[in-house]
Amino acid sequence: MHIAVLDESKCHSKKCNHECQSYCPPVRSGIGTITFPEETVYPLITEDLCIGCGICVNRCPFGAIKIITVPDELNKDIVHQYGENSFRIYSIPVPSKGITAILGPNGMGKTTTMNILSGVLIPNFGDYDNGGSKEKVLKKYSNSILGDYFQNVYDKTKKVVLKSQFVDQIPKVVKGTIGSILKNADEFGMADDIIAELSLENSLNKDVKSASGGELQKLAVGMALIKDGDILLVDEVSSYLDISERIRVASILTKLAEKGKTIFVVEHDLAILDWISDQIHLVYGSPGAYGVIVQQKSPNKAINQFLDGYMKEENIRIRKEKIVFETRASTRKIISPELVHWSEIDADLGDFKLKVMPGKMEIGTVTGILGRNALGKSTFVKILAGVMTPNSGSYEPKLKVAYKPQYISTDFEGTCEDLLFKTLKERMSDNFVKNELFRPLGIDPLMESEVSSLSGGELQKLSIAMTLAQDADLYLLDEPSANLDSSTRMEVAKIIKRTMENRKKTGMVVDHDIYFIDIISDELMIFLGQSGVQGIARGPMPMREGMNTFLKEVNITFRRDHNSGRPRINKPGSSMHREQVSTGEYYYS
Repeated sequence: MHIAVLDESKCHSKKCNHECQSYCPPVRSGIGTITFPEETVYPLITEDLCIGCGICVNRCPFGAIKIITVPDELNKDIVHQYGENSFRIYSIPVPSKGITAILGPNGMGKTTTMNILSGVLIPNFGDYDNGGSKEKVLKKYSNSILGDYFQNVYDKTKKVVLKSQFVDQIPKVVKGTIGSILKNADEFGMADDIIAELSLENSLNKDVKSASGGELQKLAVGMALIKDGDILLVDEVSSYLDISERIRVASILTKLAEKGKTIFVVEHDLAILDWISDQIHLVYGSPGAYGVIVQQKSPNKAINQFLDGYMKEENIRIRKEKIVFETRASTRKIISPELVHWSEIDADLGDFKLKVMPGKMEIGTVTGILGRNALGKSTFVKILAGVMTPNSGSYEPKLKVAYKPQYISTDFEGTCEDLLFKTLKERMSDNFVKNELFRPLGIDPLMESEVSSLSGGELQKLSIAMTLAQDADLYLLDEPSANLDSSTRMEVAKIIKRTMENRKKTGMVVDHDIYFIDIISDELMIFLGQSGVQGIARGPMPMREGMNTFLKEVNITFRRDHNSGRPRINKPGSSMHREQVSTGEYYYS
């Protein structure tokens, strides 16, 4: 069976010669496999008539078509399809005791699945012309766990709460301070306890328009908790949160599961996913085309198979290469000329004060920055970028800087190609930019897409590519892993590292994904202090010293999985945790 998917955001049929149709072998033989209906400007590909040759895919000048061969039996399990030549998802996770997680690349239907489980989206089982109906769903899953689940959701016997992944959209939806929003939604007198659990006390008077990503994420989690639902669907809970906040939220969800709540989680931080999940459903497929949710596996087996890129029971390879984890601290001994040094820097932002101790960076190295939220990490990066001026102190010499901010604007009116050309000009044709940045980051297929239409992950990759493609001395990247799935994070880490090494450039990366920072960094800067009040930055320092300094501050230790070498968070108070604390080895045990 061949499935055909048309990305309408990339299709510009008025700017081409309808190559998809004119070069199609069946069409040339008189078979109407690809037509252009009068009521639409888009081509219609009849899947039953498609021979799967892929000529239309290669001939389309905008890369708008995908033709994919899948097993015939898969079509029997279709749960939802958005329309003809549109994305479709096969199978659906079964509710189980504890916390059920969904793990897979972006664009394969995880959010669609959460919308179906919440009752927001009624699955149509491939009948997109007539649409879905609750009656069909209940009949399809009658006398099963899913049947009972949807019965409770549809008749509202059980209350469903969905925490969306799009926390950056909160200021566009609600107005007011964080405290007032939570208090106004408090039907059960839970606001004070939830505020304390999420450590939001210092953020209550902040308007959502000026709130940080971490504060917006905790607000979204708080709003979900305050509704006291029976079924909680949490879509990407770790974005913008530091490691200690991620553990705190994970602990809250674990306690709710122990009380009998049904919880589904979508997450890309593998350490958190491993720590929180009781079972995991892996997802495979083709981004934007189709997704298949496989039967649940134990967390350890699921994550290791995901990293290995091969699902043994299903005999399906989901990735060409393994994701490999190093199990010991970096032993890099780079002797390079100094690029920049700074004196003691002080920045007074009113309620918050930042002190950065003297430091320096060398050419060809990457400095990772770790620290809890609201300790001035982004402030320091903005000072180096020239966006902010400190009250005292400076860095020398003055440098040409390329800067990727924490929050990426989508206000640009035009296509990705327009934005890249405006920023890069003649560097658009540079072979390194095309082969080492655009190609592995998947930028070429986005060229004709409007910047405003990009997903969070696509926008992040575009911003990273645009930053690294610039001709600069120092590259500053603030939270480059945000909105990226686990596989893409590892690929982005390799690209950043390779760019600095091959071009003899210097980078500084702020991120909360511990392993992302570990594999990308030659040295670390650590930010300590009191969140929202005072931050003190030290370093750069060696990797082992930096990791131990930071994790000691947040009282978290990691062990290593025996099979994959991936980092796994130790339970607080466990014998492994106590042993590593006593030896002072919080990460490289």
